[in-house]
Amino acid sequence: MSRIPDYAHNLSLKMSQVMDGIGVNEKIVMKKRRSMLLKESLYTLTDQLLGKDRNVFIFGSQIEVTTTLGLQSDEDCLISLNKYNVIQDWSEWEYGKHNFLMIQDENVSPGYCLLQILRDDAPLPLVVETDDNTYRDRMGRILLKNTFFNVGPNVYVVRHGPAHTNHAVSGVRDADFVPAFPCQLRPVQARHWLNQQREEHWPTKDMIQYCKNKECFVVGVGKTGSVNEILEWRISTSLPERCLMFNLNITQIRCYVFMKMILKTFITQRFPDSISSFMCKTVLFHCISYTRSDTWKENTLLTCLSFCLSTLYSCVQNEYCPHFFITQNNLMSGRFSPESKPLILDTLRYVIESDGRALLEIKCDNIDKYLQSSLNGVVPIHPHFIPTLIAGPLLKDTVRDISSIFKFLLSEMNDLSPRLAMQKLLTFMSYHHNENYTNIDRKTYRLITRYLCNTLGSILASFNIYQQDHLTYKKALSFMSLGLDTDVASGKLKLASVLYCAGDIQRTEFILKHIEECYDLSVVEPICGCYSFNNYSRRDKFTGLCYESNEECRLFKHITASCVRFIRCEINCCPLELQHEMFRSTQEDLAYRGELDNWMDMAVVDSLPYLYFLQYKTYSRLGRQDDKQRALSNIARTIDVEPNLGHRETALNLLGQCMEEEYNVENAFKYYARSLQIRRRNNSAKVHICKLLNKLINN
Repeated sequence: MSRIPDYAHNLSLKMSQVMDGIGVNEKIVMKKRRSMLLKESLYTLTDQLLGKDRNVFIFGSQIEVTTTLGLQSDEDCLISLNKYNVIQDWSEWEYGKHNFLMIQDENVSPGYCLLQILRDDAPLPLVVETDDNTYRDRMGRILLKNTFFNVGPNVYVVRHGPAHTNHAVSGVRDADFVPAFPCQLRPVQARHWLNQQREEHWPTKDMIQYCKNKECFVVGVGKTGSVNEILEWRISTSLPERCLMFNLNITQIRCYVFMKMILKTFITQRFPDSISSFMCKTVLFHCISYTRSDTWKENTLLTCLSFCLSTLYSCVQNEYCPHFFITQNNLMSGRFSPESKPLILDTLRYVIESDGRALLEIKCDNIDKYLQSSLNGVVPIHPHFIPTLIAGPLLKDTVRDISSIFKFLLSEMNDLSPRLAMQKLLTFMSYHHNENYTNIDRKTYRLITRYLCNTLGSILASFNIYQQDHLTYKKALSFMSLGLDTDVASGKLKLASVLYCAGDIQRTEFILKHIEECYDLSVVEPICGCYSFNNYSRRDKFTGLCYESNEECRLFKHITASCVRFIRCEINCCPLELQHEMFRSTQEDLAYRGELDNWMDMAVVDSLPYLYFLQYKTYSRLGRQDDKQRALSNIARTIDVEPNLGHRETALNLLGQCMEEEYNVENAFKYYARSLQIRRRNNSAKVHICKLLNKLINN
């Protein structure tokens, strides 16, 4: 790789420029990794708050940031079930856990293991088969079948290898949820790699030491074609792999992305089950380990890519690609048919010998057009155009994840009494950090706690309004003050609701005026985490701020507005017009609800229309007719022009009730009818229409 022609330097720089333009650059890489790690921490912390002893890990292209908009990679989530314990030595047996002994012998495929079931009460083998998921082998050992994780019927879940895959959920990226057992000790087959001592080459000694301290997993899938296929469990080294990926420089990441694009363009469509992206990643690891770190630079990208493709060609030719950690595991064993192998080799040879010309055939992300324009001396794309388009939705996804997690926690308390709900919230808030918590884990916990404080204060306030306990009221406001800055509006709107329902109209007006001043309509994006729907990024200032900022968590409270939620034990600090939303479902409607529709038992409304609704009610109490009519017009305008309202039907129901208050029956009917057009089931508009008809008939 020492002799690199000038054209290769020039083309490499053009390739790097195009990759930068489509969002494969250091800034986007760091943003996406922070976002994914925060999401991973959110999932894990939520499970632990609810008493589920498991950890969630995100792996694959999304967190590695080795994908693009055109590659459309899914999200891989591994769920580590900590109540299980996979051991390699009897001394590691733990009382109170379900223990398995890892077996790796000559009869087990490399990279796989068998799991012998041990007794829970003593470090002894189980001697009796317990169900269909156990099997007694010829040595008398009771082994666990890898069908143990098979899921029941679910319209969104498809079993694919070890993964449970979400499909066909509108607005949600496909995700593979892989249940797994943690393995604290290093597999025997990986010990040679982990015992390496490397001072200069990649991976470094520090990286190897880090990998030693990271757990592995076993997942429920056997080696295809193995005589023990139903008994074998694959050993996953995903955490060490993620460590290596996080230590790649931007040229190495771009090289991998180009490999995946070449795979998609030239190989996958014709030979879908031949070369996988994981094989490309493994080849990249081997190539980096063979070369000096200063080889991988922006002006050598083409040469590095050719080196990786040549290595991949050699692997296919020999049908041998050793797993980077478990070298005995040949990833290409039995992968190619006699008919497909020559064609795959011809295709790879064509790409390698084209000296970069084959890259002009890559349609993915318009690489062909951008690269051709760059070679012609034309700037193919504004440097920040696509990265900005990536950064905006990325921040919205993060806030939506936080909102969705909070919704899930609230749903656990919706049917509880105020006292039990407060006890549960206090239990959540007094959660003790694990000594292994990272800075991201602590940041996540602080984020969730702010939401919980706001709800705790609201429940206390609801109790106070019912009991007229002024001491409790002051305590409620102090709790709510800790959760005011979760975003631009939702926390403050709950405080305004409390003040309004308590009859403190002057302070209500002050809070609402402050919210309106902070809510910049040209910047703030409404975000709903209750359910999935098509969301549009239409504010250039929002996306620009998302790209420029290096601290996304600080942006939340300035440029996003989540929906406002009230559970039933907050009912006394929820305006009467909104209380109907807590009881929107008839017995018949319940049959049309999905497992993620638990938010329908709450009163939920988007921040902006709720701001104007509270203004309407407040100005009505103050007798300020002009301001009241302005607020009413703002509700109607928001419903018509804001595309990202998650609860438009609720806003229409509130507007309809305002029209009833204005004695405008015709428009009230119109808005209720529009609401039903949006959501025909589980909609309180039916109740409002019936009540309105009853009034008209009786009058």
